[in-house]
Amino acid sequence: MSASNTTWNPELYTEKHAFVYNYGESLVELLAPKPHETILDLGCGSGQLTALINESANAVIGIDKSPEMIAHAKDAFPHICFEVATAEDFSFSEKFDSIFSNATLHWVKDYKSVIKCMFNNLNPGGKLVLEFGGKGNVQTIVNQLKTSLREHGFLQQSELNLWYFPSIGEYTSALESEGFRVVLAEHYDRPTELADENSGIKDWINMFAKSFFEGIPEKMVEEIKTEVQEKIKDKCLINGKWYADYKRIRVVALKED
Repeated sequence: MSASNTTWNPELYTEKHAFVYNYGESLVELLAPKPHETILDLGCGSGQLTALINESANAVIGIDKSPEMIAHAKDAFPHICFEVATAEDFSFSEKFDSIFSNATLHWVKDYKSVIKCMFNNLNPGGKLVLEFGGKGNVQTIVNQLKTSLREHGFLQQSELNLWYFPSIGEYTSALESEGFRVVLAEHYDRPTELADENSGIKDWINMFAKSFFEGIPEKMVEEIKTEVQEKIKDKCLINGKWYADYKRIRVVALKED
């Protein structure tokens, strides 16, 4: 079963999954945008980090594959340029001083095309600042989800490969093969508290893993989500709070002159 297009719910995203861009604020600090720089926010989502970058940069453009997210971003930040575009096939007539991407690139399995696009759209001396899911990301949640789907007879859905979670060696090697010089690379655990104390894991599945339930009756969908949450309670419910077992890759790389 191939990964289907994910339809995003901006309201659910901002209400219960604000951690995505809240954690990204430290990545903006690493980017350190300057007043003379033009920056691309690749996979800008609902635009909060694009707006933060815009406070310091000369100009910023946000792109995202989701029309729903781009519409939300345009409404929230009408003074910023947002466009619908895909990470593996984007092109601008003017190149960027930096490309920033938070919590996006694990959604794009054609990572070599993404890296090529980023290289081609950077000025010489330009910088990449990236963070996304790395090897082992949300493994506890996804393994149980796939197990529950199989046990309920939904074999095709259980075989869905939705994300690209590389090792740090795999990804930095791919950057170097394209011509980047990697100056910082880390792979780290980031257990992430979820908003709802009662349905944290179920909400996470609703937001990020709905594609696993294509073709499944709604009654069974709810049953499976409840089962998944219950079966990983010993690992993901800590002091009354639900946590997703995030593992992140953070990379800074340069396109040398």
